[in-house]
Amino acid sequence: MKDLQKAGGIAALINATAYIIGFGMALTILAPVMDSAPEQYLAFLADNQTLMVAWYIIIYLIAGVFMVPLALALHERLKNNAPALMQNATAFGLIWAVTIIISGMIQVHDVGVVSDLYGKDPAQAATVMLALGAVERGIGGAIELPGGIWVLLVSWAALRTGGLPKALNYLGLAIGLAGIVTIVPALGEGGSIFGLGFIVWFVWAGITMLRNSSSSTQ
Repeated sequence: MKDLQKAGGIAALINATAYIIGFGMALTILAPVMDSAPEQYLAFLADNQTLMVAWYIIIYLIAGVFMVPLALALHERLKNNAPALMQNATAFGLIWAVTIIISGMIQVHDVGVVSDLYGKDPAQAATVMLALGAVERGIGGAIELPGGIWVLLVSWAALRTGGLPKALNYLGLAIGLAGIVTIVPALGEGGSIFGLGFIVWFVWAGITMLRNSSSSTQ
């Protein structure tokens, strides 16, 4: 079990790092085009394909892949005293990982497709980009339901079992609610609280799991 907890702790810290780098890029080198008109965004995309692919890999594919060992490690950690809760939590955690990975793969692939189309027909490229963007955000980004349910159930189970620090669990409940309310369009800003809050949660959970695995080894 200690090896799984160590793997989960490392995965949590990798996820935190991916979120920090991803948000950092969005607020700096990608900031000029994050909310720009389609024409400006497409021009930037065509000239910076490698940069955009790297961003999608970091914030979607790396984050999604490392969600799997984290979800499994937390399941192992909390399942004995809250089996039903953790079965449901882990199911939603894995669903969340899948949606993140799928969204990331679509976006990485579409960088080349849209850029090539932009060189031939900018107007059609803008139409295709908007259509693909709606699908990508719907799968993994605009609505944070699976991730919100996962962290809420994990935090609830940990409160019952004492498997994680109590303050971390309350933070997880708040993050979970912020993610769940994104199903209401008017409350979509909850996604920012969800994403930024998860950076703190990932770091805290990762350190806790690594310390516990070290203590077990000793």
